[in-house]
Amino acid sequence: MKIGVLAGGGDAPGLNAALKAVVMKSHEYGWEIIGIKRGWTGLLDCDVQALDPDVVKHIHSQGGIILYTSRTNPFAIENGSQKVIRNLKKLGLNGLVAMGGEDTLSVAQKLYEMGVPVVGIPKTIDNDLSGTDYTIGFDTAVSIATDAIDRLRTTAESHQRVIIVEVMGRNTGWIALFAGLAGGAHMILIPEVPYSLSKIYETLKKRHSEGEVYSIIVVSEGANPIDMKNATIKSKQKDEFGHMRLGGISQVLERIIEEKTGFETRAVTLGHIQRSGTPTACDRVLAARLGVKAVELIKEGKFGMMSSLQGNNIVSVPLKDAIMQRKTVSLELYNLAQSFIK
Repeated sequence: MKIGVLAGGGDAPGLNAALKAVVMKSHEYGWEIIGIKRGWTGLLDCDVQALDPDVVKHIHSQGGIILYTSRTNPFAIENGSQKVIRNLKKLGLNGLVAMGGEDTLSVAQKLYEMGVPVVGIPKTIDNDLSGTDYTIGFDTAVSIATDAIDRLRTTAESHQRVIIVEVMGRNTGWIALFAGLAGGAHMILIPEVPYSLSKIYETLKKRHSEGEVYSIIVVSEGANPIDMKNATIKSKQKDEFGHMRLGGISQVLERIIEEKTGFETRAVTLGHIQRSGTPTACDRVLAARLGVKAVELIKEGKFGMMSSLQGNNIVSVPLKDAIMQRKTVSLELYNLAQSFIK
């Protein structure tokens, strides 16, 4: 048995731990493991390397992914999918493990429908994949964002400022909600819940009138105010999956809040630091469990499936269900967070 493994899309802490689990579990079965470099690009170019326990034995604590990654979409390239399939046959692969988020796994599902024996592992710091409670990288991103909020609180209070912390989250506010709740933010702005600029002004003025000298606002990069269109678009140029580059909402809010309230305001964009560095213990353990499950799915011939965390159990769900509908923050959970804000 010979299987390939790749990671696509943005890097996420815990990917190396998942890779190690795939290699170690496959080695137990006596399988040959081929690492595919730079995501789907590696299958277009046949850019691969052999993997064995000696190669991966120390990588579980490393951030990033030793195979590298890319946002390549073979279906956006002329004859790209056919080339991928030809190269899979050329490499003699009996199975493929794809680690990624909605974009990477949508490619995996399309290839499965074309006869490719593929299984998925859910990886995205945004935590927006359906069928799993949590995805690899989310816990680390939240921990980094929470630590930043804790640190920024001291300077916000010392200078009596409003500080706006911009975190990742194109379409969903999972990072903003969890980090904002854990860090004791005074306002959490997410894509799922519409908000107006006037409401922000009112809330800040009310806090200051009650004697509060500073405020912390956490905002998802994709959280547009209802009274300002396209404030989050950083570049209209789209990637191969049709996504425009987002960012800068904190700078927009910084300028407007200071102008409308008179309160000194500063914006802090955490950016790629959220997905950088060593993974938390939770992400390492989750990644290991999901990696082992993916190999077991291949052994059982259950292709077109994704390993998943539901409750405390690692189960499998169809790839098509995982990508069919984006997992968004529920209003119930958002309202819970609001009850802790003062």
